[in-house]
Amino acid sequence: MAINKLACQTIVIGAGPYGLAAAAHLRAAGIETRVFGRPMEFWATQMPKGMFVRSVRSASHISDPKRKLTFNHYEAENNLSFQAVASRERFVRYGTWFQKKVVPDLDGRNICSIEKSPNGFRLVLDDETSFETERVIVATGIAPFTRRLPQFQSLPAELASHTSEHCDLGVFSGKRVIVVGGGQSALESAALLKEGGAEVEVIVRAPRINWLDQHGVWLKSPYNPLRPLLYPPTDVGPPGFNLIVARPNLFRKLPRRLQTDIAYRSTRPAGSGWLLPRLREVPIHTGRHVTCANAKGGKVGLRLDDGSDHDADHILQATGYEVDIRRYGFLSPDILRGLRITDGYPELSTGFESSWPGLHFIGATAVHSYGPLCRFVSGTDFSARFLTKHLVKKIPSAMAGG
Repeated sequence: MAINKLACQTIVIGAGPYGLAAAAHLRAAGIETRVFGRPMEFWATQMPKGMFVRSVRSASHISDPKRKLTFNHYEAENNLSFQAVASRERFVRYGTWFQKKVVPDLDGRNICSIEKSPNGFRLVLDDETSFETERVIVATGIAPFTRRLPQFQSLPAELASHTSEHCDLGVFSGKRVIVVGGGQSALESAALLKEGGAEVEVIVRAPRINWLDQHGVWLKSPYNPLRPLLYPPTDVGPPGFNLIVARPNLFRKLPRRLQTDIAYRSTRPAGSGWLLPRLREVPIHTGRHVTCANAKGGKVGLRLDDGSDHDADHILQATGYEVDIRRYGFLSPDILRGLRITDGYPELSTGFESSWPGLHFIGATAVHSYGPLCRFVSGTDFSARFLTKHLVKKIPSAMAGG
């Protein structure tokens, strides 16, 4: 195994919105940075074709220091017509464009292991080469954290899957599919399945579906002079709470019970209002949950808590994600033992630094410490700026390049 000691000051693992934003800011500050991963991989391979980005335009920009690489700049440079609600395909192309501008030397190899070393960390790659670095920033997203219901664990993969396993729901054309879940992923998947020729129904545990942007259209209008006071560009959370969520350093100072309440109210399952017309012919059963599921003759039989029976060719679990960094396969046992972890999240201090010095986590894994903004693309701006500000103080050589 070839070893290259101290190959770089700082390594970023992940080339999605958070990893790319971090690299843009760190390099602009003169901090030597290498990035590993495939550009926008999760968006490109684990989200279905035809979906749309739920966030409004102002909340869909990946952050760069001079704000010269926004979604709008990408469209202008490529002579693209404006999309008020961006498609997943266009967002992936935007992220790839951003990557080529900021990290043209992106290394597509996977990091298989992060281990402690006298110089900081030793990283082992998928080609068995390894090197050492002083600092690691984990921005690898939520792919390993799929939440699956125990009722479906005994079913084979051809009968039950998670939404993250499909980038093309067209494979279910002509089949009967039951979608389990009541958030954006469930509802948009149901719409795409219906439009792709599948017979669909949706089972939602909650008593009702929360639909976004059904009221207060004028309040959110760009022509309303009070809009900036009520709706920050981050676009996360209901009015009032959104002002707190947009300020993670304020959020983290609040009592934990209040943090929990704000986080839930800001990220509870909901569907975009523009999905309603697309779901008119899709049966949606609210206030119901699956009590048991059995395979029978190549199909799935479900029983709900009201005693009703339902049959399908496939169960699609749109049940979200549960962060647990212990499910990252690249953190060595020694590193994990040295991390303070609460409910699966690393406990982070200033600059997103974990209890293991030099190891930082940004994106969804930072939600416990910095709030729900870190789950969304709009959180890349705070995260990248705050991280960089912290590291400039930590790495003296960065000052000359800043």
